[in-house]
Amino acid sequence: MLKESSKKITGAVRYLIAAIVTGVLVGGIDAVFGRVLLALSDFRTGHVWYLLPFLPGAGLVIVWLYHFFSEESLKGMGLVLETGQGKRGHIPLVLIPLVTVGTWMTHLFGGSAGREGVAVQIGAVVGHTLEDRFHISGNKKTMLITGMAAGFGGLFQTPLAAAFFAMEVITAGKMEYAAMLSAITASYAASFTSHWLGLEKFAVNIGAKLTISDRNVFAAIIIFGIIFGLTGRVFAGLLKWSKEKMSHIFVNPYARIGIVSIPLVILLAVLYQGRYCGLGTNLIAAAFDGQTVCYYDWIIKLLLTVLTLSIGFQGGEVTPLFSMGATLGIVLGGICGLPAEACAALGYAAVFGSATNTLIAPILIGMEVFGTGNALAFVLACAIAYAVNGNRSIYSAQHVLD
Repeated sequence: MLKESSKKITGAVRYLIAAIVTGVLVGGIDAVFGRVLLALSDFRTGHVWYLLPFLPGAGLVIVWLYHFFSEESLKGMGLVLETGQGKRGHIPLVLIPLVTVGTWMTHLFGGSAGREGVAVQIGAVVGHTLEDRFHISGNKKTMLITGMAAGFGGLFQTPLAAAFFAMEVITAGKMEYAAMLSAITASYAASFTSHWLGLEKFAVNIGAKLTISDRNVFAAIIIFGIIFGLTGRVFAGLLKWSKEKMSHIFVNPYARIGIVSIPLVILLAVLYQGRYCGLGTNLIAAAFDGQTVCYYDWIIKLLLTVLTLSIGFQGGEVTPLFSMGATLGIVLGGICGLPAEACAALGYAAVFGSATNTLIAPILIGMEVFGTGNALAFVLACAIAYAVNGNRSIYSAQHVLD
């Protein structure tokens, strides 16, 4: 009995050490990746007219890099989710430099994409490699989830949301509680590390409160949740359809990204001088700083992000989803006469939750980014958005329980 207890304690300690090591390593990589990405984005904003014309050429280079070094890595998040589901036992280490450089190039030359996919993939590779190389754990899924949590947590510095996102995204409707301790440990370690290395967290103190005991406010949040859920559902469905359609029309990946990125460049240039390039953080800032938000910002950002990602550019979807949700929330809040910032915060969280087919993570990210003053409103909006989603997801490899 004593020997068995000692073995369990030793195993738990090894998990915690592994989680801390994973978090520190991934937090450091996230800090470098994130700070370079922000610097490139700022440079692009100041020179958008000179850089946008080179987006097709950058796309061709990205495709060549993947096909020369590792075509398998093109599956990106699919590799991570399939590994977590036990469908594969290997994630190539070369995925880290490929997805990092590919995303930097996408953003430097104006593609509309995110960044979280990169961070989660980096974290997954690190966690998986540590388990594989050093036999830290006998449970590959646990270390994979630990790395994913570190990747998300290090980039956004929302450690609780990161841990629960990693635990619930692999299989919709199933929470991997066995990985909770190591996932939370790694995500906090990554968050502290990336912050210490100079990567700033986005956070807004929302002063306005949405009182759901008020029938009118309660009804409005229900309607908002439905609209946010449908937005995430449309984005996920359109992204999947567009990727399939593009690969069918343009079988050659070089033709796909080289040809279609030409009209993409024209659209990005014509539509408000690059307003919809990059992450969409400019739209998020507009939503929460009282700047001008157009009623169509969210739908244009949605369509251009789908087009960018469906033809082969690298990045993620989450930050554009944040921008879509925030700008849509501003519009809905204005229509219903509710506090604009509070409605933007609901959209920020709920559209993300709907598109990723997750429930707990968006609620937590709402509270970690905007405070707990509207906690019940976040729960209500995100729960409805999750239900309306109908198990659609931006991650095609996500497994759904029957």
